[in-house]
Amino acid sequence: MPFEPGEVVAPGDPRIVLEGQWGHQPGVAITVNSGSRISFSFAGEWLQLLFDTDGLTIAPHLWITIDDGEPALHLVENPVIELSAPDGRHQVEVVVKDVNEHVNRWNPPFECAVVFAGLVLDVNSRLRLSGRPGGPRLEFYGDSITQGVRALSTEPESDGADGTVSYAYLTARAFGGTSYQVGFGRQGILRPGNGDVPPGVESFGWNFAGSPAERVEEPDVVVINLGVNDETLEPEQYADLVRRVRTAYPAATIVSLTPFNGKHNDVIQAAVKSVDDPRLVLVDSTGWITEADTTDGVHPSVSGHRTIADHLVTALETHTSLRRRP
Repeated sequence: MPFEPGEVVAPGDPRIVLEGQWGHQPGVAITVNSGSRISFSFAGEWLQLLFDTDGLTIAPHLWITIDDGEPALHLVENPVIELSAPDGRHQVEVVVKDVNEHVNRWNPPFECAVVFAGLVLDVNSRLRLSGRPGGPRLEFYGDSITQGVRALSTEPESDGADGTVSYAYLTARAFGGTSYQVGFGRQGILRPGNGDVPPGVESFGWNFAGSPAERVEEPDVVVINLGVNDETLEPEQYADLVRRVRTAYPAATIVSLTPFNGKHNDVIQAAVKSVDDPRLVLVDSTGWITEADTTDGVHPSVSGHRTIADHLVTALETHTSLRRRP
C-alpha cells in the first residue's frame, strides 16, 4: 500500500520529545552533537522523517529503533527517511550516532549537522502524546572521547564513531536521566575543536554559533572532561570554565573529571581547590582504563567506554544524590 501523506508535524510539536543539545530555527530543530535524541509514539503503519540537507557535504549518522527492534543505521543523505511497521501503536527512537567532526558544524550553514524538519504521517497514522523524559538531568562537556570518536574502530570518520557507546551516553542511561552530551573532537579548554568549533571556554552556553543553549530546567549534574587536548593549561584557565558553568547553573553539582590519560591532573586539582565551591567535585580517573581499553592508544573502545561509565556511575553515586536505575 503506497504512502499517502496526511498530517505534517513540526519539530516543536509537544508530541515529539527532543533530548540533548538542540537549537531551534523557524521550522527546524538542529543538533551538531552525537548522542542527541528524537522520540515519539504513533499509531498506524507509515510515517516519514523530514530533514533539511541543503549544503551538507557529509551525511550525519543516525540509529533508528522502532519498538524493541534492533537499531537500524541511517545516513541523512536525503530529505526524507520513510519508516514502516505493522499496523498498531509504536514507539520510535532516533539517536544521533555521529555528526562528523572534520567539516564545519558550528557556523551556519553547516557542512554536517542534523537539521530535523518534522514528520509527515500517513493519512491513516496518528501521532500520540509521549511522556516527557523523567529522572535526573545530566550535562557532559568533553572532546572526541565524549563524542564517541573511534570507539568502534580506528576509522577517523563517522564509520568509526558512535555517540551511543560513549561513557557519557551510558552514564546518563544508567541513571535513567535526560542527557545533554556535548563532545567536540580536538577541543580543549583553550584549544579550538575540529569543524570550526571554538575552545571549550567559549563554546559553553551555545548550541552552535548564534544559538544560545537555553534550558527549561537547570541540570542536576554537569560533568566536565576537557583538558587533554590543551598543550598548556593553567589552574586559572580551567577555573574560568568552571566559574562560567557555575554562573549558568547556580544549584547544579559540577564534576571535574580528569582526563583519562592523566594529563593536566595536577593543574585541574589545583583549579578545583582554588574555586572553593562546595558543589564542585573532583573525580580523578587515574587508572580507570589502560591502552588495552582503546582502539588507537587514545580513544576508548566500546568496552573501554563501558569501563569508564562503570567507574563514573559509582563516583557520581558517591559524590551526588544520583542513584542508578534498578
